[in-house]
Amino acid sequence: MSKLEAFILGIIQGLTEFLPISSTGHLYLGRHLFGLDDAGIFLDTMLHVGTLLAVLVVYKNEIFQILKNPFGKLSMLLIIGTTPAVIVGFLFSDLFDSISKTGITIGWEFLITGLILWFADSIKNGRKKMESISYGDALFIGTFQAAAIFPAISRSGLTIASGLFRKLDRETAAYFSFLLSIPAIAGGIVLQFAEMAAGHVEAISLESLFIATLASALFGYMAVVYMINFLKRKSLKIFAVYVWILGFSILILQMTGTF
Repeated sequence: MSKLEAFILGIIQGLTEFLPISSTGHLYLGRHLFGLDDAGIFLDTMLHVGTLLAVLVVYKNEIFQILKNPFGKLSMLLIIGTTPAVIVGFLFSDLFDSISKTGITIGWEFLITGLILWFADSIKNGRKKMESISYGDALFIGTFQAAAIFPAISRSGLTIASGLFRKLDRETAAYFSFLLSIPAIAGGIVLQFAEMAAGHVEAISLESLFIATLASALFGYMAVVYMINFLKRKSLKIFAVYVWILGFSILILQMTGTF
């Protein structure tokens, strides 16, 4: 993997982790384009470290609040919201790993992501602010997050959409979605490090890893800030159209045997 390829993959991870268009699906496409289908777990881990750093910087005040009051409402909302993904990941991780490696379903998954985004954007705007989010809201949003274990189902897309379904206002839906990404990304990193400890580590230069991680962090930070401001006044439907075009294109390429 060249340094340019590492930089591009870092950009892809950083942007698509927080834009509602699926980071896993886009990374699969990026690797496939560069002929890096076996780039390996170490690269994935460091790309996610980059996006975790980005969201920790944005939410540093909230992190301090949680550390000061680990049994407060915010902590409980995150625990409840994370639990469905933990359960689904524990029960079905092998199945979803095999699906992710083949990429056979990603075209359909992009289409599903688009449908959910379009429908969520079409409902009447809610008014719930962060202080009004209930434990039921957190569980509902977390259940949608669990569905994002499929490679091209967008985690941020489904959590933002489910927040809108629960009548959160648009800014709060994005805010809680990205806050909820912290345990999700951190948990994924822990699992990836466990795999590496078991000996599943590929050879990759430290320079390429550093470039990929830095790009992921920088562009992840920009994506978080951008999406929170974007949703205040603009529509999710532009992202729905984008993933529909991408999904249909992939299906056509798969049917013609060129993908």
